[in-house]
Amino acid sequence: MADFAKLSIEGQTYTLPIIEGTAGQKAIDIRNLLKETGYITLDSGYMNTGSCISNITYLDGAKGILDYRGYAIEDLADNCFFIEVAYLILNGELPNFDQLEQFKRDMRRFALIHEDMIHFFDHFPPNASPMSILSTMVGTLHNFYPEMDEEDDPYGGLTVATARLLSKIRTIAAFSYKKSIGHPLVYPNAKLNYVQNFLNMMFDRPNIPYIIKPEVASALNKLLILHADHEQNCSTSTVRLVGSAGGNLYASISAGVNALWGPLHGGANQAVVEMLELIYADDRDFDKYIRKAKDKNDPFRLSGFGHRVYKTFDPRAKIIKEACDHVLRALEVEDPLLDIARELEERVSNDDYFISRNLYPNVDFYSGIIYRAIGIPTNMFTVMFALGRIPGWIAQWNEMKQDQDQKIGRPRQVYTGYTRRKFIPMHQRA
Repeated sequence: MADFAKLSIEGQTYTLPIIEGTAGQKAIDIRNLLKETGYITLDSGYMNTGSCISNITYLDGAKGILDYRGYAIEDLADNCFFIEVAYLILNGELPNFDQLEQFKRDMRRFALIHEDMIHFFDHFPPNASPMSILSTMVGTLHNFYPEMDEEDDPYGGLTVATARLLSKIRTIAAFSYKKSIGHPLVYPNAKLNYVQNFLNMMFDRPNIPYIIKPEVASALNKLLILHADHEQNCSTSTVRLVGSAGGNLYASISAGVNALWGPLHGGANQAVVEMLELIYADDRDFDKYIRKAKDKNDPFRLSGFGHRVYKTFDPRAKIIKEACDHVLRALEVEDPLLDIARELEERVSNDDYFISRNLYPNVDFYSGIIYRAIGIPTNMFTVMFALGRIPGWIAQWNEMKQDQDQKIGRPRQVYTGYTRRKFIPMHQRA
C-alpha cells in the first residue's frame, strides 16, 4: 500500500501521509493541511476524524470487537475484578499479586473524603441531580488535595492522585445518593472490596444491615468493567480537550462527568427505563411502539437497541445479558417493567426489520434493567456509568499529557454568516 494519499485542489496536487495502526486502522494525516493548502475539512460529529493516537482501547464496530490494552473485553469481564482492569487501563499491564494488593491498600487508604466536603452535600436542594453533585464534588477535590497536581511521572506508574480519585469518587457517588433520600451516610468499610464497599455505602441502613448477594456484586463488577473505557467517545474527548488547555486532572474529569450527563451519551440506560414505563402506562401495547419505531416519520425510537459505533451485536451486551439473567433469578424481583423488558427484547430480537438493521439490544438496555433490579434509582444510572468510566478518563488524560505533539484543542469552522459590513451609528438605524 502507498504510504501517502494525493489530494488535488484547484489544479495543485498535495501528498498527505498515511498512518496505519497496529490493528490495521488507516488514517490520512491532515495535520498540515491548512498550512499547505489553505483548506480545512468539515466533519460534523467528527465521525471520520481521528483526534489522537492512542494505545489504550481498540474498538472495531463492524466486527463487534472491544479490547483494553490488547485484552478482549470478554476475557477481562469473565476473569477480573474491576480494580484489576482499572490498573490495566492505567498502567498498560495487568497487575501481579503484589501490585494488586498495593492497589487495594490504596483504595482503602483513600476511601474517605474530607469531612468539610461532606457539609457541601447539605447545601444542594433535595431534588438536585446526582450528576450535578458528582461533577461539583470532583472539581472540588482539587481544593482539598492540591498536592495531587505536583506529582511527577503521572503515566509511568500508578500515582497517588489516580488511586485517590478512583476511591473517593465511589464514596462521593454513594454519599450523593444517601443525601438525596435523606438517609444517614454510610462510611467506607475497609473489610469489603471495591464493589461490595460501594453497595454497602448505598444500601446499608441503621438496624437494617444490607446483605450483599454475590450475583449482585458480580453483575455490578462486570458493568464497571464494560464501561471502563470506550475509545474517543464524547466524554473522553471532552476530558482530553479540557486537559489540552492545561486543565488539571480533576477539572478535566469533572468536565467529562458533565459531558456524560447528556441523554444521548450516558443517559441512554435511563432512557431505556423511561421507555419501558411509557409502554407500561400504555397497557403494554408492544405492537404500537414497535410500529412507531419502524415508522421513519415518527420521532419515537426504541432506546437500548443498536449503537452508533457497533454495526453488529454490542460485545458488552452479550456479557451483561447473562449477568442480568443471574441477577433477576437471584433476587426474585417482581417488577412489571422487567417483564416488559423481557418481552420487548424477545420481540425485537426476532423481528426481521430490526435484525436486518443490526438493531440488537446494547449494553444500555441490560444495564438499566440490572440497576433497577438491585435498587439503584433511575437518576443514579449515569452516576454508575461515570463510576466505571473513571479509569479510562484518567488514562486518556495521562496519555494526552505525555503526547509531545499535543496541542491545545482548537477545532475550525466553516463560517456562513455575514461578510464584513459597514457599521451604522445608532441615530441612522431604522
